[in-house]
Amino acid sequence: MLKKINSSNMGSSDLGWLKSKFHFSFAEYYNPDNIQFGVLRVINDDLIQPQTGFEMHPHRDMEIITYVINGELTHGDSMGNRNTITRGHVQYMSAGTGVFHSEHNLGNDILRLLQIWIYPNKYGLTPNYGDYRFNWEERKNKWFHMVSGIDGNAPVKIHQDVNIYSLDLDEGKEINFPVKTGRQAYLVQIEGTSIINNIELTDRDAMEIVEEELTINAVKQSHFLIIEMKKTT
Repeated sequence: MLKKINSSNMGSSDLGWLKSKFHFSFAEYYNPDNIQFGVLRVINDDLIQPQTGFEMHPHRDMEIITYVINGELTHGDSMGNRNTITRGHVQYMSAGTGVFHSEHNLGNDILRLLQIWIYPNKYGLTPNYGDYRFNWEERKNKWFHMVSGIDGNAPVKIHQDVNIYSLDLDEGKEINFPVKTGRQAYLVQIEGTSIINNIELTDRDAMEIVEEELTINAVKQSHFLIIEMKKTT
């Protein structure tokens, strides 16, 4: 099963300093038929103006992954962490029993990022944070496995049976991705244009996949993120 999600049909918000596309119900965007996909609860595609950001605020019982597309993201939290990451880098926070954090764009350019929330496999975990400065070339014309469950082999490990891959595919190149029996996946066309199983995706579009292999052709240079997980009934 494949279902294209056109970016023009997603929720949106414009606060001036922050412009967002909501893949799932979030903030003022509420659609009872679009709350989550499996254990994936949130994907927000955010554009944050320079010298602005999210002030200190709380979270709990959620696995939060942030993927930077362009610009600089500076993180601070109540655990004493403060770090800045840039394009292609990832930060991970297990909110667990509760944590306060802030996220700012202290650079001179617009910051674009994907904010991803995933339900944990159990509640009441000890809060945790990490950031990972991956080499861009690791995803050049190949799937780069960035995130896995605790028992997986990706650099970032979260408390859920989920795998997250990124890919930068050159124009004219083709690649496959198998979504196996008992599994489902959510793909984001971050940048570029592609044809996936005869369906065209452009910047910021997405696709739900259940138990089906993908054949991806890059019509233009294409940047993807795919979140693969156990199928839910």
